[in-house]
Amino acid sequence: MAITYNEEKKQFHLSNGHISYIMELTPQGYLLHTYFGSKIADFHQSRPYPNGGRSSFSPSPRDYQGDGFSLDTALQEFPGFDSGDYREGMYEITFPDGTKASTMRYIGHNITPGKPKIQGLPATYVTEDAQATTLVIHMEDAYRNISADLTYTLFENLPVITKSVTYKNNSNATVMLNKALSGAIDFDHSDFEFIQMPGTWSREKQLVRKPIAEGVHVIDSKRGASGSHQHPFMALVNPKATEHQGEVYGFHFVYSGNFTIKTEVDIFENTRVLVGINEFNFDWQLETGATFATPEVVMVYSDSGINGMSQGFHHLYRHHLVRGVHQYEERPVLINNWETTYFKFDEDKLMELARGAKELGVELFVLDDGWFGERNSDRTSLGDWFVNYKKLPSGVKGIAEEIKASGMKFGLWFEPEMVSEESELYKAHPDWHIHVTDYPSTLGRTQLILDWSREEVREHIYDMMVKILDDVPVDYIKWDMNRNFTETGSIGRPSEQQRETSHRYMLGLYDILEKITSRYPNILFENCSGGGGRFDAGMSYYMSQSWTSDNTDAIERLKMQYSNSYMFPPTMICAQLAEIPNHQTGRLTPIETRAAVAMSVNFGIMLDLKRETPEDLEKVKTFIAQYKENRQLIQFGDFYRLCNPFETNSGAWIHVAPDKSEALLTYVQILNKASNVFHRVKLTGLDEDATYDVDGALMSGGELMKFGLYMNLHISKDFEAKVVHIRKV
Repeated sequence: MAITYNEEKKQFHLSNGHISYIMELTPQGYLLHTYFGSKIADFHQSRPYPNGGRSSFSPSPRDYQGDGFSLDTALQEFPGFDSGDYREGMYEITFPDGTKASTMRYIGHNITPGKPKIQGLPATYVTEDAQATTLVIHMEDAYRNISADLTYTLFENLPVITKSVTYKNNSNATVMLNKALSGAIDFDHSDFEFIQMPGTWSREKQLVRKPIAEGVHVIDSKRGASGSHQHPFMALVNPKATEHQGEVYGFHFVYSGNFTIKTEVDIFENTRVLVGINEFNFDWQLETGATFATPEVVMVYSDSGINGMSQGFHHLYRHHLVRGVHQYEERPVLINNWETTYFKFDEDKLMELARGAKELGVELFVLDDGWFGERNSDRTSLGDWFVNYKKLPSGVKGIAEEIKASGMKFGLWFEPEMVSEESELYKAHPDWHIHVTDYPSTLGRTQLILDWSREEVREHIYDMMVKILDDVPVDYIKWDMNRNFTETGSIGRPSEQQRETSHRYMLGLYDILEKITSRYPNILFENCSGGGGRFDAGMSYYMSQSWTSDNTDAIERLKMQYSNSYMFPPTMICAQLAEIPNHQTGRLTPIETRAAVAMSVNFGIMLDLKRETPEDLEKVKTFIAQYKENRQLIQFGDFYRLCNPFETNSGAWIHVAPDKSEALLTYVQILNKASNVFHRVKLTGLDEDATYDVDGALMSGGELMKFGLYMNLHISKDFEAKVVHIRKV
């Protein structure tokens, strides 16, 4: 692993065993992109992309007159604004004279071992300096007295580059930062297809793959959260790329608020990708000497298909994003009372459910919404984080102690960022929510969003939570967030800073998450936002697992867990075996299939045990025992997708032990057909030269990976599943 700078060629080369990333400087200091892809041991060419004199409509900088160079056609690393490049740029600044023209040039660089933190923001990290090397390139617009530090980190043994930028005002006057993106890259061709993940509540992260065309393609969120409608991920893939072959470039933004990912193809078939905070409803006042740090972009390259990209993300996030005591700990099997009771519960109902779950082998009981204030519906009491003793005479503490005395762990649901108009908090502080003065506030789920850009607001909620958590023996917290921003304003902040509210909110949220996870390091935090509405890398830095979707239907989950696995390994994804008819789709699915899908990630159940037959309860008990036997393999093995449920009539995946000694193969048929076609599935990740026991038959790893298995043999019904344990002999 090395980052080198060739003084003669003015060329930076970031390279490890997997990738090379090459940039170079023009004599006048413009930073150009040269290459990102498979490792090149030695790169001898200098500025290989031709200037290729274009027309006068692609102007040249004043110091390049006559040689055909234009920022409008150059492959750039840090494109500016209104200075001859008519494509989308990285930043936009309004200067005191009201104009915005700016382009920065190189003034120096530093190469250091390790990876620095980004102040106040989540980001990937290293525990030892030898795990990464960081390059910081210093750029400046000397005419405007504005500078930027471009930070690139190269990880050891991973096909990953991370980027972020710190903007600084060196002038004597305040400027307004209107746009401050985190990363850009220019490719010299447009022979790509584009993968994105649109969705909505209960149908998050739906995969879409299409050819790109000239113009600008934008995926973004303007919701104040990364959102369920688009995810801050994008991949450019070779049109012939598959799960296991071909070039793939993955981009993932480590941020939980408004984002934008823009892909622009110009008339010369160059492709530019830009990633960062959405400029929608965003300005940031930069006073003299002030800086603005952007969130991090993770860029993964694969020459072994989409699964290769996923392996890069999985290994990076498992070892360099998730933190704390739970990072490598097996996650408990839980039961959540929500779909069993909703708001209608008392102590007897909860304890009856807990006792039944304990008999099945469940390890963690989670008390969901409805335990606080006067919370008997979703119309009231958010913000009143004190126990409802009318409903729970023994208090949450009494319930928790009784459950823990039985040998189970205890978990609790919170939605700390919200307030109900029908609450004591709102009556005491009607101006504490995000809103515009003298303008009506839109309601979502009959609730409002507390203004966590204000320290006194978030500290008040933090103190209420601490009072509960210092008293109640809590092992797990489900942190929920069930609506998005409207009328984005912050009372008391000057007018020129109002458009800072969304980002200040995120900084406030990250501040509280850092405090509360540090204060309670042994609590397992699960991230939720009406399901997967904020399941992103930013939240995953603080909470080591996330609820995928409120939709617990196994067939719908095939798709959502498939797409989540593009970035996140199984140990960061949560699923539960739920009731039928399913509460979201009404579908009737066999209990074996519901279990097989839920057991492929962090496993739990959400069942009304009184409704289940004795036969099904015995099956659930068996499923839980089987999951515990295979938990290490499922949660911490290598995960590979085999069949795409977005494109085929099945979903299939395999968990493989790191030493390839065993694997767990799962196959789910969606709809059955008369005179069905037999489906042969090729496995992956095994030892080609080893012999494996497959349900009593001996087969080589090469045979299983190159020929495969007929997985729908003896499957004759809709929604039927098959799970095969494969062991090396």
